[in-house]
Amino acid sequence: MQSDTFMLYKLIILYILSRVKFPLTNAQLTAFILEKEYTNYFNIQQAISELLDDDFISCETIRNSSLFSITESGLQTLHFFDNMISQGIKDDIEDYLAKNKHILQEEVSTTAEMYLVKKGEYLVHLKAVERESTLIDLSLTVPSEEEAGIMCNNWKSKSSDIYAYLMSTLLENR
Repeated sequence: MQSDTFMLYKLIILYILSRVKFPLTNAQLTAFILEKEYTNYFNIQQAISELLDDDFISCETIRNSSLFSITESGLQTLHFFDNMISQGIKDDIEDYLAKNKHILQEEVSTTAEMYLVKKGEYLVHLKAVERESTLIDLSLTVPSEEEAGIMCNNWKSKSSDIYAYLMSTLLENR
């Protein structure tokens, strides 16, 4: 593969990450690039790996999901090589983000993690973020890995109801 072509794949990833104010999952980055047929899955993964190795992007892993963000050196590199990305590709990215930004952000705005504290005790850490503000940051101790897993799996679909319940209950005048 030509090095300029592979560099373009890296720049596309950097450009996408620079245009959002929240991290994106591997699946979210991959979906756009594959949808536009810019390259194949394996080239995307290699580009992501090299961007991580070069510290142009950072990765935070939360329960089997890798969340990627652009670093300061990634922003500088993008600024220096920005002219290598055609206006057509930039327009494709901007259109995609305009149509999908809220969905993409919603997918990464609720996180659930579980940790073994000691034998027979798990800590479940649940968090909901909206527009860079933390709405809920909740940690619960449960007696089994199974219960911790159920809580983590249910958090995304039930976090809004739990938030509404907590707000109404805590704001009651009794």
